[in-house]
Order: sequence, then C-alpha cells, then structure tokens
Amino acid sequence: MTDIETLKKRFSLLMLPVLLLIGEGMALLMVAPVQSTGVTAFQDPQSLNNPLIFLAIILVFTFLMLVLIRYRLNFIISAIIAFSVFFTFSFVALTLMSLFFGSTDAVALASLGVAFAVTALLYYYPEWYVIDTAGLLLVAGVGALFGTSIGLIPAIVLLIIMAVYDAVSVYGTKHMLNLAQGVVNLKLPSVLFIVPKKRDFSYRKMGLTGGLDIKGEKKGRDAYILGAGDIIIPSILVVSARAFQSSLVPVAGAVLGSLVGMLILIRVLDSGKAQAGLPPLNTGAIIGFLVGCALVGSWGWI
Repeated sequence: MTDIETLKKRFSLLMLPVLLLIGEGMALLMVAPVQSTGVTAFQDPQSLNNPLIFLAIILVFTFLMLVLIRYRLNFIISAIIAFSVFFTFSFVALTLMSLFFGSTDAVALASLGVAFAVTALLYYYPEWYVIDTAGLLLVAGVGALFGTSIGLIPAIVLLIIMAVYDAVSVYGTKHMLNLAQGVVNLKLPSVLFIVPKKRDFSYRKMGLTGGLDIKGEKKGRDAYILGAGDIIIPSILVVSARAFQSSLVPVAGAVLGSLVGMLILIRVLDSGKAQAGLPPLNTGAIIGFLVGCALVGSWGWI
C-alpha cells in the first residue's frame, strides 16, 4: 500500500469519530428544545422497565423487518422506513423551528414540509452524503428524545443491554447483519453512516445494486459502514447526563469515553469483517461518565 493510499484510509477511518462527535453534539443541542416541548418517550424516567421496553421495541421491529425481507415485501418495508424517517425528521424540525418561531400552525405545517423534503431526498437521491446527513438528524432527534426521557441508572442499564444484544446479533445469530444486508440487497434506502474509502465512491451506484457488502464477506470494500444505532445509543447516555444532573464534567466524560470506544473500534474495522460497534462505544461512554462523576463528586443520581 502506497503512502497516499494509507493516508486516504486513515482519513476515512478518522471520519467515523468525527461523525460520532457531531451526532452527540447535535443531540446535546436538542436537549433544551426537547424538554421545552414536554414530549417524553417514557412516563417514568427512573423506571428500570424503560430499557426492557426499548429492547422489546427493537426486537419486535427487527423480527418484523426480517420476515418482510424474507418474503421480499419491498413496498411494506419501504413504507415502514419512510414513515419512521419522516416521523423523526418531523419531530426534529418541529422542535427546532418552534424554538425560534414559536408553536403555531404555520410552524407545524412548515416542519412537515421540511421532513417530507428530507425524506424524499433520501429516497430519490440516496447518495452517501445525503444518507450521512439524514443519519445525523436521526441521532439528534432520537438521542435527545430518549436521553431526556430516561434517567441515568436506566440509561446505563440500557447501554449494557444493547451492547450485549449487539454482540450477540453480530457475532452470534448474525441477524442484524442479515437485516442490514437485506435492506441494501433489496435496493431500499436506509439510514446508515457511510464513509467512502475512495473519492469517486457512489452509494447510488454501489449500495443500491447490492454491491455494498455489509457483512464484510468480500474483500476490498469501498466504504466503511456504521449503523445509526452505534451513535444513537451512546448519545442517549450523553444526553441523559446533561438532562438529569448539573455538572458538565460527566457529560464530557461520556463523550470522551465513547470517542475512545470509537478509536478502539476503528482499529479492527479494516479487517474486512463486520464488527459490533456498541460494546466498545457503550463501554467507553459508561466508563467516561463514571470517571467524570468521580472527578466532581457528582453521585446524587444514584
């Protein structure tokens, strides 16, 4: 490998932690606007049932999608993805626009228009930079909504559960890989984070023709792939730390910890095999948060 090729590879890998930091930063910026709306994902933020409810939703959704992919029910899959994306973008747009322009019918209508435009762009021009932008908006909305709705102890439990689930679904049952590869093979847009290895890479030409290898079974992949959940889940703890305690040090600790986890993850990404992202990312976020709490003695949340 030439020096130029090595430099290009390292630059591509370093874009993954940049996406993580941007996603978590956007989710943090959404904390106050989301709290001002009074919208919550869970009735009792401190309930330990919340992580189990979250996991149940993931399991039901995954099972449904795998069944639909198995029988190639493309229209239904496409409709589910479109609705999920549109709903999330509507929430993000409405929350931000209400902050600046107030809660009016005109603002609500405009937010729906913005969400529709972004969703349409994702479907009709699904280039990698469009998908990455949509992914960051998704992280901001989902991370802020769940992070402000779940207390710190349930958030830590959630990250532990999801890290174990991710490892099992990637290394054990492999059903998460089958789900991601199935969506790509059926030529359906999906919300992923895609970092090209080559300047001329086009997801429209590669990904939507089944040429993008999610499972890592083919050597020489043209892009690094990161699931949206790999940034959303650790961002939940980051946002929860901001929403449920006063010091910013544990928040910074969670961010830096997840960043260390990402750096550990990218060391093995170039092996060509799919890797579970949440074990190192969530572990780093939890350890970083606890270290931050220890530094300032912020243990009132226990």
